[in-house]
Amino acid sequence: MNNENIIISESNRPYWQLIIAAALFTLSLAFIVMLFQNIDLENKGKRLAGNIELILILFLLGTTFCSQKRVYLDLKKLKIKASYEVGPIKIGRWQPIKNSEYVSVFLRPKSDGSTVFEVNLWYERVKHIELYERDDYMDAFKIGYNISEKLNIDLLDATVPNESKWIDKNEWKSKINEQLS
Repeated sequence: MNNENIIISESNRPYWQLIIAAALFTLSLAFIVMLFQNIDLENKGKRLAGNIELILILFLLGTTFCSQKRVYLDLKKLKIKASYEVGPIKIGRWQPIKNSEYVSVFLRPKSDGSTVFEVNLWYERVKHIELYERDDYMDAFKIGYNISEKLNIDLLDATVPNESKWIDKNEWKSKINEQLS
């Protein structure tokens, strides 16, 4: 990571999801072609609306199977942008990072019974931005540590419910260096 920007990205989508997305996009394109070939100007009402609705549903489903979330941190300008991306199309807007206080790493239960480690940037006392989500503790913690270092703010380990603790980043850094040696 460089000194001015950080890009946090979800892992790439599995190939099976990309194949489903391609099939859904192909179906929506096929329905668009059929719609224009069989356009009936005298009887367009409900059939036209139904076809357009089906095309939109197929397109949106395809988008969900191939979209990717990225978070961009511009440390020089102190701005952040959460972005959802499909290929070159990026949807998101830059927001200033105001009064950043700390980065937290915590364990969040999911609706299916599994858990993930989530990294959040907390600012203005009670507001936060979800930066990263991963199944692996060390992966999430390294991201949280790097962001807290770049922003020169504290790091909170909240992975054990009701036992949150502030991390001594110098101690943690030396442990990581020992593991790499």
